[in-house]
Amino acid sequence: MASVIATATAEAAADEAVAPAADAAPRPRRRRRLSPLTRRILAVNVLALGLLGLGLLYLGEYQQSLVDAQLDALRTQGQVFAAALGEGAVIDSLGEGEQLLPALGRQMMQRLVEPTHTRARLFDAEGKLIADSRALSGPGGLVQINELPPPDDTPLAEKVAAAVYDWLMALLPGERRYPAYREAARQSAGDYQEVQAALAGDIASAVRSARDGGGNLLMLSVAVPVQRYRQVLGAVLLSTDSAEIDQAVRGVRFEILKVFLIALGVTVLLSIYLAGTIGRPIRRLAAAAERVRRGHGRQVLIPDFTRRGDEIGDLSGAFREMTGALWARMDAIERFAADVAHEIKNPLTSLRSAVETAARVDDPHKQRKLLAVVLEDVQRLDRLITDISDASRLDAELSRVELEPVLIGRMLETLVDVHQETADERAPRLMLSLPGPVGTAAGDLAVLGIEGRLVQVFRNLIANALSFSPPGAALRIAALRQGTWVVITVEDEGPGLPDGKLEAIFERFYSERPAGEKFGTHSGLGLSISKQIVEAHRGTIRAENRRDPTGRVIGARFTVRLPVG
Repeated sequence: MASVIATATAEAAADEAVAPAADAAPRPRRRRRLSPLTRRILAVNVLALGLLGLGLLYLGEYQQSLVDAQLDALRTQGQVFAAALGEGAVIDSLGEGEQLLPALGRQMMQRLVEPTHTRARLFDAEGKLIADSRALSGPGGLVQINELPPPDDTPLAEKVAAAVYDWLMALLPGERRYPAYREAARQSAGDYQEVQAALAGDIASAVRSARDGGGNLLMLSVAVPVQRYRQVLGAVLLSTDSAEIDQAVRGVRFEILKVFLIALGVTVLLSIYLAGTIGRPIRRLAAAAERVRRGHGRQVLIPDFTRRGDEIGDLSGAFREMTGALWARMDAIERFAADVAHEIKNPLTSLRSAVETAARVDDPHKQRKLLAVVLEDVQRLDRLITDISDASRLDAELSRVELEPVLIGRMLETLVDVHQETADERAPRLMLSLPGPVGTAAGDLAVLGIEGRLVQVFRNLIANALSFSPPGAALRIAALRQGTWVVITVEDEGPGLPDGKLEAIFERFYSERPAGEKFGTHSGLGLSISKQIVEAHRGTIRAENRRDPTGRVIGARFTVRLPVG
């Protein structure tokens, strides 16, 4: 009773503490346009795709292969040019050997380089520049030819795409850096290492950066010696920029970017869809839980997502079961409170009548009888309050205490021994049957449980059987193992159980006592508490009547099944 009153007081205090918050208008939750879960899913998926896309955009090896291919092409062209010049632009000077004719070489260079779109320069044996495909001779001297870029009529979209491309390229790892390309006003073989190597009889190539700081535009050059009968008469230097290479790389990268953008769009849409399939149900579950917390009725329904067959479905099912268990527990508390009030009201009413009557009666004998009634009612109230307090603490204790191995055989043997030592000669005899001697695995019958509470169960069953057994009768207790269960039976030789009441006897405050027993001796909570304890141990308890071959009731049997520990 004290526990019930304390619980009610605590609940009232909690309600008073929550009341101001509940009465106040709840702050509406601001609906986020993009939930944190959606942002996280998007970030993870887009980051992984972005890293893959940047990795694909890094085409350093591909660009280098194009550079090597361009150098090979220049080398082949240079060998053709050098062979043509060696045959057609060389004269045999008497006494001075073979010589390269500058004018003829210049004309041949212009004709040979025209279809190749490369720049060709011819150096004589002394390293002097004697021909340049970008310099034309005229009446006023040499004229330098520089190709002008076409008019900038690029659409805005392409400019934006180019700006995005340049920004992305800046994120890529730095490419290989090359020496800067510089061109002197008066060029000579000393300005180019590859030309010096060619004048020494070797074919050499070089790659330089056409922009200071190592930009993307490169200058590729190959120098080939001009020979006549193995005599080096000069050197041909062919050069071109990497504009075509850059354009090819840019084209590949743009194709990768197109695929990347398509994949990015699909990834974003799928991520939003995935986040929605996760976030929306969770938001609905959270909103339903909030309504349950703030609501005052039972009309709130938890959304059912169990058909999804995933973790959210499991969460929805758990929420629904939890809510059902919560309402069931509240119903049980209400019923228990009503039963407690009803059971306490009876002895209180009797007490009130006895006290009021004793105040009006002058006969000492009648007063003693009324005081005896008062004493019995007080004792009954004490038993009720004790059992009610035990029942109210039972749930909390069973959920808090850790289960430990309990030896059922030893426990029953101890209970039987205690009864035999304390009972008189006319009391019913207890007969214990075990599958083996105590101290062995067969006789001990271990289960996982709370020993004190299991002792309470079997003491209640034995006491109940003893109260219905006639003097000198036998009360049989048996325990054995059946598969993964330990089965304990308690049989008496009493009048048995009322028909149709085999389940009702486990209800709170049910009382069906033997004839002649003083009213109020038992509270009616013993079997109810026993059932609660057994079910908390994941076991079962049931009652039935024992019958002889003719069908006559010869006693009652209680069977407890507990899982093996």
